[in-house]
Amino acid sequence: MRRDFLKLCGLAGLGLAVPFRPSAAREKAKDEPYAGPYYVVFNASGGWDTTYLMDPKGVNGINRLYKEGDILTKGEHKFAPNKKHAQGGLCNEDFYAEFGGELLTFNGLDYSVNNHSPGARYMATGKLDSLAYPTFAALVAACRGPDCPLAFLTFGNYSATGNLVAMSRVPYLPSLKKIANADAIDGNERSPYHDKFALDRIEQALREEHAARAADPRLPRAERGENMLYAAQVNSKALQRVTQYIPAQVPKKRLHQQADIALASFKAGVCVSANLTIGQFDSHANNDPDQMKLIPEFLAGIAYLFRRAGELKIREQLVVVVQSEMGRTPNYNAGNGKDHWSIGSVLFLGRGIKGNRVVGATDEKQFAVPLDPKALALDKNKGIRVRPEHVHEALREFAGVADHPLSKRFPLGVADGEKLRGLWG
Repeated sequence: MRRDFLKLCGLAGLGLAVPFRPSAAREKAKDEPYAGPYYVVFNASGGWDTTYLMDPKGVNGINRLYKEGDILTKGEHKFAPNKKHAQGGLCNEDFYAEFGGELLTFNGLDYSVNNHSPGARYMATGKLDSLAYPTFAALVAACRGPDCPLAFLTFGNYSATGNLVAMSRVPYLPSLKKIANADAIDGNERSPYHDKFALDRIEQALREEHAARAADPRLPRAERGENMLYAAQVNSKALQRVTQYIPAQVPKKRLHQQADIALASFKAGVCVSANLTIGQFDSHANNDPDQMKLIPEFLAGIAYLFRRAGELKIREQLVVVVQSEMGRTPNYNAGNGKDHWSIGSVLFLGRGIKGNRVVGATDEKQFAVPLDPKALALDKNKGIRVRPEHVHEALREFAGVADHPLSKRFPLGVADGEKLRGLWG
């Protein structure tokens, strides 16, 4: 049974969930749930067409499904009308009606590259020229809750951790149930391998042996194995809390199931951040039908996360970033598709973020307009080109981890005069 549990830990990334130090293991044994905030990064993998969402144009042949006069508004937001073209999911009109008041949009972000791998890395970490940097989700998990069993959950896209925290992958809700109930047959809490008194004796024996051997010289491999076993036992009790928050019905939609896994882990206090993603946005052919299928699916996933979080009473603790690694060109190719474009947008909403705001812009040809980082106003002459490192510097400060020793190990090199002052309102 212990062997099976360690296998599950390996699959989920739990083997490193507790640092290999006796003191850290004893601290974790206190079993204090992480109470938020919870950070979620949504990734539209492949490159979304921002002109069909938050940065509408309708001029110069940039869009074929609407004209400039068709553009809709909700408060300060302008968005493309797609209700009559959306293929399922949630249309722009309904998304902005529900979330526009708490949504912060940044337009005119300069990705600097238009290739998938470096673009995804840049947007995830704020660092283009290094493979060593952690994603924001991993960094904030390492700073705020490194001892959580599932501190950093990821479902794909760029997910580097900088060796700061374990990367946990739990692809399906049934997998989460098995991990949460590893002391039971096939995850069924009604069929435990041992009675509670036996589990308590096992835990006590492990704790005593771990403490007794803490100062003994051991080979690194043996020490690692023993610490993994102890971490697995300590974390197993914390993970049991997840069970009650796993929905009985498994959603069919990709993002919905990812959201349920993340939210159950958040509510149980065993997770700090989650990296959610769906792909296929790379619409080199038939851009409009593809984007009209994927954008509504993407928005529906975001809406589901917030609605379900409301049911779990943790909605006010969510901080959500919505991004992609690139945009689509302002012109169509011979296959009615759009190719890679190095200018795009990013959305933010959640705890501490002032909504109903739009910062930055692109011009009528979909080029980024320089921005005054202090006033957050457009300034074509003296403004800067805002890049992912500017956004990540602001995110670090917003999350309260900019001065954390782990953050300082991965500097972003943003000059003080280029920091986005007051971005969050």
